[in-house]
Amino acid sequence: MLERARELHDKVRQWRRQLHRYPELGFNVHNTADFVSEKLRSFGCDEVVTGIGRTGVVGVIHGQGDSTGSVVGLRADMDALPIHEETGADWASNFPGCMHACGHDGHTAMLLGAARILAEERRFSGKVVLIFQPAEEGAGGGREMVEDGLMERFGVDRVFAMHNMPGISVGHFAIKPGPIMASASRLKLKVTGKGGHGALPHTTKDPIVAICAMVLEMQTIVSRNVDPLEPLVVSVGKIGGGEGISVIPGTAEFAGTVRTLSSDTTDLAERRLTEIIGGLAQAHDVQADLEFMRNYPPTINHLVETELAIETARTVSGDEQVATGIAPLMASEDFAFMLNARPGAMIFIGNGESANLHHPAYDFNDDIIPAGISYWVRLAERVLADLSAA
Repeated sequence: MLERARELHDKVRQWRRQLHRYPELGFNVHNTADFVSEKLRSFGCDEVVTGIGRTGVVGVIHGQGDSTGSVVGLRADMDALPIHEETGADWASNFPGCMHACGHDGHTAMLLGAARILAEERRFSGKVVLIFQPAEEGAGGGREMVEDGLMERFGVDRVFAMHNMPGISVGHFAIKPGPIMASASRLKLKVTGKGGHGALPHTTKDPIVAICAMVLEMQTIVSRNVDPLEPLVVSVGKIGGGEGISVIPGTAEFAGTVRTLSSDTTDLAERRLTEIIGGLAQAHDVQADLEFMRNYPPTINHLVETELAIETARTVSGDEQVATGIAPLMASEDFAFMLNARPGAMIFIGNGESANLHHPAYDFNDDIIPAGISYWVRLAERVLADLSAA
């Protein structure tokens, strides 16, 4: 299978670089979805359905015999990021301020390569459902596809995803059961006080002083409210208020994020943030309006499906090249919504020593394409064999 994937390497690399040149954001992945749909139809997929979760694409490949058997879903993401590319590559983005800085172009291309082999060989019973998802980068395309009936409409029994990871050697894999990526919640706070002259602070209700106290005190949630062995991140990434150096403004704002590996810790963080900000608002005699928005849940791999992923990765790269006890990442992934709907697992494939994800100098490493394709094909065959035997 790896040899067959290598035969497709040049072609899939061309697809990947084509997608890289023309990145699209969020749900506005119309050209990318058209590209994917055209390829799936050309491979002879039995069904190609567009518009799932707004702009998602689903391809269905029937196996041998009765096509009403078990169903495995394989997911890739299609959207890019609002980042100005600095790779200098010949295939760099044609759209200033927009680039594939997370490798979704590579994920889509590898799954297309696997789709071609699966459609040609069909060495499985049941069905393979190929899921090409929009809007992973913050807009919740995975949630939209699930809410649009993805799992029920296509009868998916298990679902899997793969993400490239800089810092892991090319062609190596990494995975763990249980939480592998964090939840993501968004914070937005507006503090309203009373502005005035900077030389007369006693006549004001200073929102700047209040909001600074809140930002500092919020960190005690991590250090004093949560078990030190339970991961929690509380970060403020944006803060603002005022325009003049001698003017105390009437309002100040901040925005940030909370990351956890469990819903209980998210509940605790939200409660303590509300209490701390409310208490400090009262102490500073200001009004505080806090929004706590739960965006993505934690990405939690299921045990049986993780073992199937591990076994498959070992057949591709060998036992020593598959790490099975990695630490969870505090970044988030909306594949979490699919794992909440069906059992499955996400695995990381090494991108080598590249720039990090979401960096303007990042680029997907085309050398990992054969391993990624081979993993997808073998996983589909292995999972469907396991479901048939159950």
